[in-house]
Amino acid sequence: MAIVGKNANDLKALYSSSPAAAITTSLGTVDGDADVAFWMGLKARSMTLRIVQSDATQPGIYRVLFQATAGTPAGTRYVTAVQTWREQAGNWYLVAAKRDVAKLEQPLSIAEKIYPTGDAHQEIHDALLRARKAHKRVLVVFGADWCYDCHVLDKAFHRQDIAAVVNPNYEVVHVDVGQGDKNQDLMNEYQVPMKRGIPAIAVLDSGGSLLYSQRNGEWERARALAPEDLLQLLNKWKPQAR
Repeated sequence: MAIVGKNANDLKALYSSSPAAAITTSLGTVDGDADVAFWMGLKARSMTLRIVQSDATQPGIYRVLFQATAGTPAGTRYVTAVQTWREQAGNWYLVAAKRDVAKLEQPLSIAEKIYPTGDAHQEIHDALLRARKAHKRVLVVFGADWCYDCHVLDKAFHRQDIAAVVNPNYEVVHVDVGQGDKNQDLMNEYQVPMKRGIPAIAVLDSGGSLLYSQRNGEWERARALAPEDLLQLLNKWKPQAR
């Protein structure tokens, strides 16, 4: 692979020059040279690709959705991209793309149901009972299934390093906020303002007292978090060893 092999010329040869390739990023639109510089700048030692969708949108035009997992000197990076390829004179060239890079794995679909439709008050009550028996805290996660960043956060909780802190120390309760019209009494009780966005969390002790809440939308853009951000907070509020 040109990226792992650090062959910028081979990679650059894949980009269309007429029309010039246009790459949409979180910082704006860049050209092919800047995109090559991005991939080379990762200094990837290894890379795996997960292709989620690949189809012809019309004759001579192909669209590919994938996530690249790159092992870099700075840690694992996840690059999610949608690329459009066009056939020109018997060869295929990249003409357009949209990409994003993150330190946490990004969900490629939000079809999964995370937030239950049941009685959130009862679920918190039951979680507190389990927490008392197991000497845990309760982690209340406010969000909704339509929320992309809520899926990012949930996927992060299943990472091996983060799960190793969550599972023995917390009972996790997902509270559905709907369109901002559900369980607002709980958001108010635990001092998590809906206007600051979701996902947002509150940490309770096993007696139900509020220990911590995110009042300023700290995790509203969970996609921008690093694993270290989550681990720092989870380790800070986990119960002390007896």
